[in-house]
Amino acid sequence: MNLINQAEVEKKLSGRMTKNKVFKTIFLICTLIGLIVLAILIIDILRKGLPVMTGDFFTNFSSSSAHTAGVKGAVIGTLWLMMTLIPIALVLGVGSAIYLEEYAKDNAFTKFIRVNISNLASVPSIVYGLLGATIFVALLKLGNSVIAAALTLALLILPVIIVASQEALKAVPNSVKEASYGLGANKWQTIKNVVLPAAIPGIVTGVILAISRAIGETAPLVAIGIPTILLRTPNSILDSFQTLPLQIYDWARKPGLDFQSLSSAAIIVLLAILLILNTIAVIIRNKYSKKY
Repeated sequence: MNLINQAEVEKKLSGRMTKNKVFKTIFLICTLIGLIVLAILIIDILRKGLPVMTGDFFTNFSSSSAHTAGVKGAVIGTLWLMMTLIPIALVLGVGSAIYLEEYAKDNAFTKFIRVNISNLASVPSIVYGLLGATIFVALLKLGNSVIAAALTLALLILPVIIVASQEALKAVPNSVKEASYGLGANKWQTIKNVVLPAAIPGIVTGVILAISRAIGETAPLVAIGIPTILLRTPNSILDSFQTLPLQIYDWARKPGLDFQSLSSAAIIVLLAILLILNTIAVIIRNKYSKKY
């Protein structure tokens, strides 16, 4: 009897191991397909873009002629946008998460807000663009300025930052908070000196994901009227500006291999900016991860 039971157990284990190998192979193939497609895209972009990345490409403004066109205005405009967007989104997102997690009462209204914040993360970006055009451009008369674009994109990425920040705050053990209260600290002192520093790695991860999405968006910027060609750079957050995503879109839809090469080169620049921002964020995250 024991031998029969042992044989059945071994048979079931063998079947499970076979299924495990099959699914492991399927998942590996799926991963390899994604990596191969990504590698092909990167190689194609580098092949087309690197030859046109000369000094003039970085010092010239956009032009209707592919031989004299550059990304000076688009790069500076993108940096202006990111440096305006990040503080706005960070303060509003983390502040909202702190209130919802630490101060708001756990009632039906608060649960309703949390559910809707999570749902807002899946709303198409063009909807936020139309909202920005209605509120910031038409109502507040900010025009196609840096601050109007930053506020519009901040609305787009706020749900991601809020949800990630809430999860990071939840992950801080209650024992740490109680120890702070036991030493005589009040609620805000505990949040500022104990909870927030411990939650920074999770918050920064959410910010990385959010900024990575915002930096490549074109639909909201098209909706609020950001120009694709502008022969000057912004001097303040109230000035008009260019962005790399719209510059790439403008060049990619023009016929001719020269403009295709220009769009590939602009993509490389955009990826480099994104990589630099992500590297800074990862360094900050790792610093606080080791400390806490």
